[in-house]
Amino acid sequence: MTSFADAIEQRFGDGGPAGRSADTALIGRVLSRKTVRRYSDVMPDEGLLDLLVAAALSASAKSDFQQASILRVVDPAARAAIGTLFPAMPWIGVSPVLYVFLGDARRLQRIGELRDKPVRNGTLEGFFNAAVDAALALQTMILCAEDAGLGVCPISVLRNEVDKVAAILGLPDLVFPVAGLCLGYPQGPGYVSLRLPRRVTTHLDRYDDSRLAEEVDDYDRRRDARHSIPPDQHRSNAEFGKAAFYGWSEDKARQAAKAEGAAFPPYLRRHGFTLD
Repeated sequence: MTSFADAIEQRFGDGGPAGRSADTALIGRVLSRKTVRRYSDVMPDEGLLDLLVAAALSASAKSDFQQASILRVVDPAARAAIGTLFPAMPWIGVSPVLYVFLGDARRLQRIGELRDKPVRNGTLEGFFNAAVDAALALQTMILCAEDAGLGVCPISVLRNEVDKVAAILGLPDLVFPVAGLCLGYPQGPGYVSLRLPRRVTTHLDRYDDSRLAEEVDDYDRRRDARHSIPPDQHRSNAEFGKAAFYGWSEDKARQAAKAEGAAFPPYLRRHGFTLD
């Protein structure tokens, strides 16, 4: 198994702390985790999938409200309909298993009605708690699935077509998709995505981004040397022009400038969230 130091170097390459040995294999697997978008045709055992769902729903939950729900999409027509919405991501429609992790603010509000209590869970706090619960369940399933030899790919793009996805899945008011998760046995090796240097993303006592510019530039160069972005994947050249150097930060700035998920806030407000 790859040592912790080697795994940290592969993940960050930032010259920072190399960690130390510990009596746990889980940390090494987390450090070395990979995104997988190509899967074999072997369907994971249903008993294993049940275990993964149980593990995911064992994740931490705010105030024990338990506001995550997990929806597995099995119907071929529904799978095809969702896949058709995102032709650039064919793995959504063809992966052996597709789960959708839902923020479920509806259940707590219904429990309030059942117990004759004035619960109004469409507030910003209600939305936030449900979204975090679903995200924690999602990450827990990711780690457990990978520990069982499966490969996964989270799918946040579902929110870009939230009205159509919600209609396909029959989502009621106060229930919203946080992300999908494609899952299956890897067809080939995935890749370890180089992360930002820890000097940028970790802080001591107070927040400090005074060296952001030089650290991100260094990260761009190191990441480009490992896995550069092909020219045919450069975004918005017509709008922003061709960059002399197209690194991670240029790509993400262009992506963020296009305001993804514009349909999501109106969807939430139409379906029971006041967000106040």
